[in-house]
Amino acid sequence: MKQRPPLTPIIAALPAMVPFVGPEAQVRMSGRPFRARIGANESSFGPSPRVIAAMQDVAKDMWMYCDPDNHDLRTALAAYLGLGSDNVVVGEGIDGVLSLAVRMLVSPGDAVVTSLGAYPTFNFHVAGVGGRLVTVPYENDRESLDGLLAAVKRENAPLVYLSNPDNPMGTWWETDELIRFMDALPETTMLILDEAYGETAPASALPPIEVDRLNVLRMRTFSKAYGLAGIRCGYAFGDAQLISEFEKIRNHYGVSRMAQIAGEVALADQDYLATVVAKVAAGRDRISAIARENGLAPIPSATNFVTIDCGGDADFAMKVMQHMLARGVFIRKPMAPVLNRCIRVSVGLDHELEIFGEELPGALAAARG
Repeated sequence: MKQRPPLTPIIAALPAMVPFVGPEAQVRMSGRPFRARIGANESSFGPSPRVIAAMQDVAKDMWMYCDPDNHDLRTALAAYLGLGSDNVVVGEGIDGVLSLAVRMLVSPGDAVVTSLGAYPTFNFHVAGVGGRLVTVPYENDRESLDGLLAAVKRENAPLVYLSNPDNPMGTWWETDELIRFMDALPETTMLILDEAYGETAPASALPPIEVDRLNVLRMRTFSKAYGLAGIRCGYAFGDAQLISEFEKIRNHYGVSRMAQIAGEVALADQDYLATVVAKVAAGRDRISAIARENGLAPIPSATNFVTIDCGGDADFAMKVMQHMLARGVFIRKPMAPVLNRCIRVSVGLDHELEIFGEELPGALAAARG
């Protein structure tokens, strides 16, 4: 029998998995396109027209490699944040930067603290380096700051992950509570503060930028409010020495020329961003109203989605989601205990939310059976 070259013990021991089953895979399985794609927290409003024009203009230049330093985008981000370029690193979405941060900070066997049911791609990266996940249950549909802090201290964890606003629940903490949490963390524990939904959050949920906090690494993205999920471009900012460590392991050609240009132009068009944020707020209101019309309870959200308490157990919420999928409406749901009583609906275009409103009563009736 032929032998194969061996994998590393960590990779060999991992189960085959992906964090998400994408809508494209679901369409391939069903053979039918979705009528409403409102499940992946994308921005159906798309990028700024200025961004589209810039991307069209530079398409002819895609024969060239990208700038491996991401110079122009880093410079623009630094100016926007009021920082130096050495405080910013650009990567392939937040996911790309998360992967690097975990590699930098977690050794095999290290405890890594996160919330039970929080962003699963972070867990995926931790497993890939042999870290040991320690999960803390949500409390009143929010990530438990006190629970996370207690776990960090109990486990002597080098890394803790917190998203604010949160995915999958859409809830958030105000600045004073976040600062209290940061102040109480051990200096030897790095906080990854995922602010993917920061643009749709109230200003009171975004702490002042203080890069002299040596154990805080904040991450943002162009995938959500900026409408550029498909190009994979995100960034992290923090202490300059910490940011310099990314240079040792990042994929210097990982952020394409198109992504760098699109990100820079998107950042410059804050007027368009403001219109999108307003549309997102209106869409949240519409989703919440549809939920209430059907006897369900929407959870207040600061993101571009609304999580809806279906008023039953996990099996019932799963049936609701499945019946919506069967009706051509792509939505998702949290999967962790307690949270799994809910479905999650992304803000979409007007006609998509109309379809959601039309189909939800039938899906609920079918789920009740």
